[in-house]
Amino acid sequence: MSDIISQDSHSFFKQEVVRAENLRKTFLLSRKQQRLEKTNAKRKIAVDGLSFSAFGGEIYGLLGPNGAGKTTTLRMLSTLIRPEGGDAFILGHSICKDPAKVRDCIGFMTGELRLEGFFTPDYLFDFFGAMHGIDKNALHERKEMLFRKFGIDRFREVKVSELSTGMAQKVSLVVSIVHDPEVIIFDEPTNGLDVLTAKVVTDFLAELKAMGKSVLLSTHIFSLVEKLCDRVGIIIDGKMTAEGTLEELCGGASLEDTFFRIYRGIKGDTL
Repeated sequence: MSDIISQDSHSFFKQEVVRAENLRKTFLLSRKQQRLEKTNAKRKIAVDGLSFSAFGGEIYGLLGPNGAGKTTTLRMLSTLIRPEGGDAFILGHSICKDPAKVRDCIGFMTGELRLEGFFTPDYLFDFFGAMHGIDKNALHERKEMLFRKFGIDRFREVKVSELSTGMAQKVSLVVSIVHDPEVIIFDEPTNGLDVLTAKVVTDFLAELKAMGKSVLLSTHIFSLVEKLCDRVGIIIDGKMTAEGTLEELCGGASLEDTFFRIYRGIKGDTL
């Protein structure tokens, strides 16, 4: 019995909070995109039968090159786009059948999120808090805590259009977790950030894990996965090609070497 538990201790003791089942998504290609992709195909398969699970209190990373399907996967999980096949469940709620319930229990952060420049951080936090039906007193306490943690206090009445890129990114982050979600989904969380802001964000991700939250992130940065992730799934051409802890995947080798070994095995010597 002890052997069975030790082999599967990670999933044995933790709740499955995210389960993707055979997700599939394709997109139409314009003529320009066809030329860039060097193909005559009218559709591109972005995600091709993707399945994986993430557990409570862990950081799970989706690692892959640009165009691998990471962002599309996270957008499906966040109910921003619908899968053409398969389904996924967040805390038991289907992204296809119960998207509103999914949105209640997740926070989604992407570098492509653009807040309206006319509004201030203070207004935006209150606005999104009201959308989630948060009590005013609880909302005020959470705002003060997050604004202090991310250094937004002094900029609370400054229009978003007048903030630095890093500060605007931090405002986007706190707005996305205004409702204290159990599952936090980050698409390329440190993209475009200066080193100081990136450090604040990565430290906060570790704090969320310590609080028992579940974090799902996509990245192409090996060092970020090595620093933060309990488990990682390697996505290439929309497919899950390898999954596990770093020890299970790498066996003592570096993550970078492991990734390119897997990549070459699938794509051939194309580097």
